[in-house]
Amino acid sequence: MAHEFRVVEGGKVDLDAIDREALWQARVDLAACFRMAARYGLEEGICNHFSAMVPGRNDLFLVNPYGLAFCEVTASSLLVCDFHGRVVEGEGQPEATAFFIHARLHRNLPRARAAFHTHMPYATALSMTEGEPLAYAGQTALKFYGRTAVDDAYNGLALDEAEGDRIAATLGDADIVFLRNHGVMVTGPTIAEAWDDLYYLERAAEVQVKALSTGRKLLPVDPAIAKAAAAQMREGDPESARLHLASIKRVLTSDGEDFDS
Repeated sequence: MAHEFRVVEGGKVDLDAIDREALWQARVDLAACFRMAARYGLEEGICNHFSAMVPGRNDLFLVNPYGLAFCEVTASSLLVCDFHGRVVEGEGQPEATAFFIHARLHRNLPRARAAFHTHMPYATALSMTEGEPLAYAGQTALKFYGRTAVDDAYNGLALDEAEGDRIAATLGDADIVFLRNHGVMVTGPTIAEAWDDLYYLERAAEVQVKALSTGRKLLPVDPAIAKAAAAQMREGDPESARLHLASIKRVLTSDGEDFDS
């Protein structure tokens, strides 16, 4: 499913201004997300991708190289790319759709410092059904109340900048976009918050799919209560997400994973 992409013209990239300590921490954090996502079965072969902006930079981002399974990703294996398609640090190339989606999303939506794209099974299943993907019938789903968008225009693989621009525009002010017949994109101001949302989005989708499998009618939460509960959750999200990411790094380290190498 890999496709080549051409490098477009762009100026010289200045690497001297990078905060190396902050960049390494970002590498470790992002690699931990790949490893735990693999444990939870959120990836699909070697075709899904996570990215994060290089700390202190608005023109460079980290992304996984094409060919590695999530369980193989390490901090040092991640690529640093610019918005023109050039790999400025690292071995290999990003998968073409990873570049065209993530580069344009980060460029067009500076608030999205991290962007996680998966075909995780339960959320993707909801992207394939008619109507709004989330029913807001379970407490976990309320975390996403008022924060999702739906891209109804599936156009095949994202193999050019125009498709990346279109997806970014569809996301708009939302944090999560359900890509019809495709998967989901989760964005956040930090790697930790993107991870936290990715994990809980799949949990919310899983319990909804299981509830629907009973054949009984779902009982959505009253919109006023859903809105209030969502605000309660969002107030503590940054710290909860930080602790969540710290916990998965401890678990991975305890199990002898080499994600931070």
